[in-house]
Amino acid sequence: MSTSVKEVKPYSEAEEKKEQVARMFNNISGSYDFLNHFFSLGIDILWRKKAIRILRKESPKTLLDVATGTGDFALEALRMNVGATKIIGVDISEGMLEVGRKKVIAKGLENILELKLGDSENLPFEKETFDGCMVAFGVRNFQDLDKGLTEMNRVLKPGSLCVVLEFSQPTVFPVKQLFKFYFKYIMPTIGRLVSKDRRAYEYLPESVEAFPSGMKFISRMEKAGYRECQIISLSGGIASIYIGRK
Repeated sequence: MSTSVKEVKPYSEAEEKKEQVARMFNNISGSYDFLNHFFSLGIDILWRKKAIRILRKESPKTLLDVATGTGDFALEALRMNVGATKIIGVDISEGMLEVGRKKVIAKGLENILELKLGDSENLPFEKETFDGCMVAFGVRNFQDLDKGLTEMNRVLKPGSLCVVLEFSQPTVFPVKQLFKFYFKYIMPTIGRLVSKDRRAYEYLPESVEAFPSGMKFISRMEKAGYRECQIISLSGGIASIYIGRK
């Protein structure tokens, strides 16, 4: 595992991070979608749309959604006609996938969108399988960030795009101060009331704080083999879109 990133785990046990993350998301899967949109006031939906518009220019026929969760990012990509005839979403939480599969079935999209159990560090696909790859709010939960980025690169076809949407740390006053207060105090309090896992929404700000955002993340993408890497800052630096081409 990389030593240059401080490892933050959801729980204090000795269990590996990926196992803890899977357990945490299993615990909160029932309330995840509601809290996700509630906490961001729906802005996360706009962020996803912006990321998908970048991918849509590439018209990827086969698309991989890593850390797909309940499938919202993949479903939005289909709704926005990203160009894919097949999207596969992988996640380590079976609880989140079950919620997502119900949405896929309700929309009659089983032939186009498949949600399956999978580990970002050991993706169950042959090399050069996909025309595009995307991740929304998932890379900071990887146990080994470099290995996860390298795996995504491995399964991409040459010239294909990887788009990563992730929280970052604002540096501009007063966004920085408001964001920190909201993340550290308001969000965990509400999360404890609505979710049955009190640690989940304490882990979120901790994981964002430990994540190597900005140019640090770009350097990790380049190290993993991506080129033409770019950052697009969103909402005063609360989140960022990272783009890299294989």
